[in-house]
Amino acid sequence: MKKQIALWTVTALAASMLFGCGGTSEDAKETAQTDKTTFTVGFDAEFPPYGYMDENGDYTGFDLDLAQEVCTRRGWELVKQPVDWDSKDMELSSGAIDCIWNGFTMDGREDAYTWSVPYVDNSQVFVVKTDAGIASPADLAGKVVGVQKDSSALAALEGDSAELAGTFSALNQYADYNTGFMDLEAGAIDALAVDIGVANYQIESRGSGYMILEEKLATEQYGIGFLLGNEELKDQVESTLLEMADDGKFMEIAKKYGLEDSVCLGK
Repeated sequence: MKKQIALWTVTALAASMLFGCGGTSEDAKETAQTDKTTFTVGFDAEFPPYGYMDENGDYTGFDLDLAQEVCTRRGWELVKQPVDWDSKDMELSSGAIDCIWNGFTMDGREDAYTWSVPYVDNSQVFVVKTDAGIASPADLAGKVVGVQKDSSALAALEGDSAELAGTFSALNQYADYNTGFMDLEAGAIDALAVDIGVANYQIESRGSGYMILEEKLATEQYGIGFLLGNEELKDQVESTLLEMADDGKFMEIAKKYGLEDSVCLGK
């Protein structure tokens, strides 16, 4: 009997130390979130202007600047974690990253993640050389088209625009868009299906010789994707993002990257 009483006493003391006076496991969970010191963002390092490596070898971009401002305001340290885009879900589910924040399309993935509010209205477009004689998607029949693996453009070409894709002579998939643009420049492909923000950035950085077809492949919105069910962290990040939209910081960062016409916050 004495052994049972002693065991009960030890157990009670342990519970008291863990939860405190009147505490619960939910209190412990909330304290863990409050004590958070780092915020690890998973991103594609080959996706300018949203995330990329600059000439100094530093990771930068619109989304990373937004994430840095969120961390500065919340007192967190930002950890920039480049990931292979086709392994992003594994990185998120394993806890290696806290979110996917890098031109991440919400459309078609609504139930797969816990999402922030949308912050960019984006379109998927085709980029071609100006002298290619291609004026519309219909002119891509018999042509070689490039696209990034596991991208929204690929999803569109395999989904609603599958009939159009069936007219291509080939649909080449790339690990990143920089390689796709190099192949477009070299003539290895005739067109590249890509996000309009990326298209504008690449065309501006490469000079004349390229154009965006007027007819869009698809339209979509970007959001920050958290592990399904992680409402606490989503709410913390989202509230700070909305605060930035209200005080003008969000638009300041958007203008830095030429995205003021694409964003749907801060207007």
